[in-house]
Amino acid sequence: MSFPLRVRRLRQAKGLKAKELAGSAGISASMLSQVERGLVDPSLETLRQIAQVLDVPLFELFVPEVDREQMHVMRVGDEMTITTRSGDMKYRRKSTVGMQLEVLAGELLPGGVSRETVWSHEAEECIVVTRGRLVIETDRERLELAKGDSCHFNSRIPHRFVNDTKEGVEFIVSVTPPSH
Repeated sequence: MSFPLRVRRLRQAKGLKAKELAGSAGISASMLSQVERGLVDPSLETLRQIAQVLDVPLFELFVPEVDREQMHVMRVGDEMTITTRSGDMKYRRKSTVGMQLEVLAGELLPGGVSRETVWSHEAEECIVVTRGRLVIETDRERLELAKGDSCHFNSRIPHRFVNDTKEGVEFIVSVTPPSH
């Protein structure tokens, strides 16, 4: 099932009119119409807003649910990829949608940030840095992680990821339940 069709079906399953979803997501009805028809490539922030209103994990917008009783393999190249509007941050989904654990491979460009400001969501996260140095900023502190370091935290703590170096950084993020 294609991404635009998935958004439309999830909206319809929630009993929402396009105008209602658009208004609740803070986007225009015209923009939602273009998203549902596959005419635009929406930003990560727009996708997060739509997923939040639909009450589904972000990556669930892209693939159909799976049978939780089966084993699922994600082959290299089959991952769903999302990039932030600025292009600083890229996530590749390494786990199957519809399960209780979300695993993402993240890349953050030199000088890049995951978001302009900190944000929070209902989940628990564990980050493991696999290359470079990653800074996790919260509204209270700044934690620096080097290759091999990890950080496990409650995602209700407002946070964002920062790369204040001249090298790219790569990391694995495990989230439960899957984030919106």
